[in-house]
Amino acid sequence: MKHRKGNLEGTGGLNLYYQSWHPKGNPCAVVGIVHGLGSHSGLFNNVVEHLVNIGYAVYGLDLRGHGRSQGQRGHINSWSEFREDIKAFLRLIEEKEPTYPHFLLGHSLGAVIVLDYAIRYPKTIQGAIVMATPVGQVGVSPVKLTLGRTLSLVMPRFAVNVGIASSRVTRDQNVLETFTQDSLMHSRGSARLGTEYLATKAWIQSHVANLQVPILILHGGADEVARPEGSRILFEKICFPDKERYEYPQSRHAIHRDLDYQEMLLDLEDWLQRHVNGGTVLPFKKRVKPDEYMFG
Repeated sequence: MKHRKGNLEGTGGLNLYYQSWHPKGNPCAVVGIVHGLGSHSGLFNNVVEHLVNIGYAVYGLDLRGHGRSQGQRGHINSWSEFREDIKAFLRLIEEKEPTYPHFLLGHSLGAVIVLDYAIRYPKTIQGAIVMATPVGQVGVSPVKLTLGRTLSLVMPRFAVNVGIASSRVTRDQNVLETFTQDSLMHSRGSARLGTEYLATKAWIQSHVANLQVPILILHGGADEVARPEGSRILFEKICFPDKERYEYPQSRHAIHRDLDYQEMLLDLEDWLQRHVNGGTVLPFKKRVKPDEYMFG
């Protein structure tokens, strides 16, 4: 596996960090990863290793205000900053990997970023994968949400601890220990980020029927941070026929870092390989889950 890292210019001239991982030969496709609140691109080792081993190139971006990228921790002025940063990220991938299909994968806040982008710019990617998407009820105190709405108007940069990095994220104690020791992680969210997220979530709910790109939705059934009911309802609103949703009953919010992540990776691998090869119909012998949408 070849590992590279570098920087790209985000909107407003902000310096953003990215890293990439490459198989020994030419990749079959490229997957760009967008992490969640307080996280960074270095926390997807399970996903990266699995995909690179089966021939994919993987690119990970540290969002503004996260990881090794510039910006106030957990703050944006408007959601358009995320959107324009993703445009720059995909331009970089296109420059470096111009002949391969490109997919975007987002987790948690990153899933909302990917959904917003995919609805608006479907022709720029071959598919979207969203994990633990917080588009319904979220496990953040209503008091903090109300406080955030108020402060966004008068003190938009005021940040609070949203308290996500806990046992609600994963059952794997080893992973939880690495979270507490990771100096790049944080649990801060500004008042303006909170209101921009809520506005974008509402926009997605009212526009997701217009989605025109293949989509894979992955969610933990025991997710108390982003309730799975939200993505179930979202799935039903999507009119585009090439859609699939998988729910893992015991998994928590970080399904890629929970105890049964291997099952999720096999579903991800299967979906990607079918879409890279131009086929989307589920194989006859594939196991069927309650939330799976079959077509063709």
